[in-house]
Amino acid sequence: MSIHKTTPHKEEIAALEDFEGIRMESVFVVTSGRQAGIALKELMMAGTVGFDTESKPTFHKGQKSEGPHVLQFATLEKAYIFQAHVRESHEVLMEVLASPVIAKIGFGLTNDLTHIHSRFGVTPRAIVDLNRSFKDLGYKNSVGARSAIAIFFNQRLAKSKSITTSNWSTAQLSEKQILYAANDAYAAIRVFHALEQRAQALARTPAHHR
Repeated sequence: MSIHKTTPHKEEIAALEDFEGIRMESVFVVTSGRQAGIALKELMMAGTVGFDTESKPTFHKGQKSEGPHVLQFATLEKAYIFQAHVRESHEVLMEVLASPVIAKIGFGLTNDLTHIHSRFGVTPRAIVDLNRSFKDLGYKNSVGARSAIAIFFNQRLAKSKSITTSNWSTAQLSEKQILYAANDAYAAIRVFHALEQRAQALARTPAHHR
């Protein structure tokens, strides 16, 4: 009989120490085609990257999202922020999204992928949704970035509602928005590597010791 694991409660997560996320000096906001090209080379070299999107929130019933307005990718060393209004970066952005050799890792990406296809007409490839990984580990409920960081690192990923619901379509993102977006993608790649290390450790452990 399979055992269902439960995610930490909000109160438990709130009591944890802050997650040491990526710092501002390691976040690269793409503002031109040239910068997009540099980002593409670095993302191709990484091969596996954290991924997420942000959209200007909708507040009325039936209101359709015009997002994503921000698409972010992260390696273990650096995060890259693409803004949809920077048209010079679109060619590279589409290449990253459609690339079968850049694995894009994230949490609960179904809506993100739908919105990307609606806005840009591209179907992202090489997508890894960590929700499935946690289901395989026995978690019945959906596991998001906050819960995953608490499970693996015993730390709290800050999620400010005022930043979550801020205007992501603005041309000039605030430092708080940039860090929030960067750390969503960074959390995904950190958790992915933690899952990989766990799987490798299990593979080295004799079956009767598991």
